[in-house]
Amino acid sequence: PASASRRSWLRAGVAVAAAAAGAGMWWRRRAEGGAGGGTLDASFWALRFDRPEGGELRMDALRGQPLLVNFWATWCPPCVEELPMLDRFFRDQAANGWQVIGLAIDQPSAVRKFLARLPLAFPVGLAGLQGTELVKSMGNPGGGLPFSLLIGKDGQVAKRKIGQLEPADLEAWRRAVHG
Repeated sequence: PASASRRSWLRAGVAVAAAAAGAGMWWRRRAEGGAGGGTLDASFWALRFDRPEGGELRMDALRGQPLLVNFWATWCPPCVEELPMLDRFFRDQAANGWQVIGLAIDQPSAVRKFLARLPLAFPVGLAGLQGTELVKSMGNPGGGLPFSLLIGKDGQVAKRKIGQLEPADLEAWRRAVHG
């Protein structure tokens, strides 16, 4: 009787672990860009962010073109590592109508100091620490960084990726928009 009870608990534990692994695989596939996220509502396009150099980054001004939104922070090593690649992508693809923005989830002073060392050609907005809530609302419930979204000309979230982008991701995203 005691060993039968132990076996039942063991089977239940294995079943729970298998279900958790399956859910984790589904979520990872979804987060890595397989699933889109529907059309962004007016509240997204109404967002405005202060820029480190002064002025304002207005999301409504970016509507209607392919848009790569990258959430990053100065204290995040994979974020810092991918920024030069994103900058090259922006420089290479701007003539094709691409827009890239970086939303820094960080202290403004840290972002300014960082950008003085590594200037970026694409616009950066200061999302501040409340940017974590925006990240969560955009399909990253854990709030992890870096986090990137591809928004098509039609305002649909076409791709998402939690974690560092690779050159192959950017190439696939570019092809997804321009064929």
